[in-house]
Amino acid sequence: MAAKDFYTIKDLQQALLEHAYVADQALATSLFLTLRLHKPLLLEGEAGVGKTQIAKTLADMLDRPLIRLQCYEGLDVNSTIYEWNYTRQLLHIRALEAQDGKCSGDLEQDLFSEKYLIKRPLLQAFELSERGTAPVLLIDELDRSDAEFEAFLLELLSDYQITIPEIGTIRAKEPPIVIITSNRTREIHDALKRRCIYHWIDYPTAEKEYQIVMLKVPQATSHLAQQLVLLVQELRHMDLYKVPGIAETLDWAEALVTLDAHELDEDIVNDTLGVLLKYQDDIEAVRNGPVQKMIARLRAQIRSEGKEPDYKKMAPPHPCLPEYNPEAGYEAPVCGG
Repeated sequence: MAAKDFYTIKDLQQALLEHAYVADQALATSLFLTLRLHKPLLLEGEAGVGKTQIAKTLADMLDRPLIRLQCYEGLDVNSTIYEWNYTRQLLHIRALEAQDGKCSGDLEQDLFSEKYLIKRPLLQAFELSERGTAPVLLIDELDRSDAEFEAFLLELLSDYQITIPEIGTIRAKEPPIVIITSNRTREIHDALKRRCIYHWIDYPTAEKEYQIVMLKVPQATSHLAQQLVLLVQELRHMDLYKVPGIAETLDWAEALVTLDAHELDEDIVNDTLGVLLKYQDDIEAVRNGPVQKMIARLRAQIRSEGKEPDYKKMAPPHPCLPEYNPEAGYEAPVCGG
């Protein structure tokens, strides 16, 4: 599938959904423009809201290689763009010396040619795959790198070219699809933002998160998925050091399915909080505080008072999921992605 095959934003949204990624209208629009305008997409948001997954899903959906550059403090040209293969250069010099005892005048030009270049992720992203398509380049957690590293990216993101002093300028035959993520631990420089389409990914609504759980963890029953999503939504309103993201919700759903849980109770929640929360203070705050009240409230919201919850509102508009049956709930969806 080629990027140009998406004629409308709805087409793209549906394709993402078929690959188990739920994108709202605003995110799908940003992705659509990224593909059409060949501009990088800068995604900001809290950790675990699905920023990295977008690049993985695009690569899978478009059948393109995914090249990932995980950022950290101290990134430099040698680890991100290129470095010279000094060992191979030295062996070449010694081989020439062994042949005639001297090196030719063109040796320096030969040693600093592409033959002795080790291409790192940013340079690899300029190469087409065997299928003749440009890769998806994921520059993950850019905010973890030094501000100086962003200067390396300016030429790449504006003109899709890199200048190597010994060789000259190397241009991409076809611009890669560039996804940049940031958890906003520091501000990204304006010069880089100007070169990108910007989108903020927030925590999902209960309806969207329910869709994600049903698509990603189809073994979970509808009842369990609703309970755990509503509880996670409540936790996000607590004063915790790190509230759970979508990734933690999915990990928790898989853990509960592994434990053969069909609904939440106080014991199962307390025993599995470590899957959902990653700080002991947060776990203690939840375990010693509102768990029992939360579960009672969830049961009341979902089952009691003779009031049927609005399941259809939470039902994903996806052909894999059947209409909700009040007696049987949802059957496990069968999805291609």
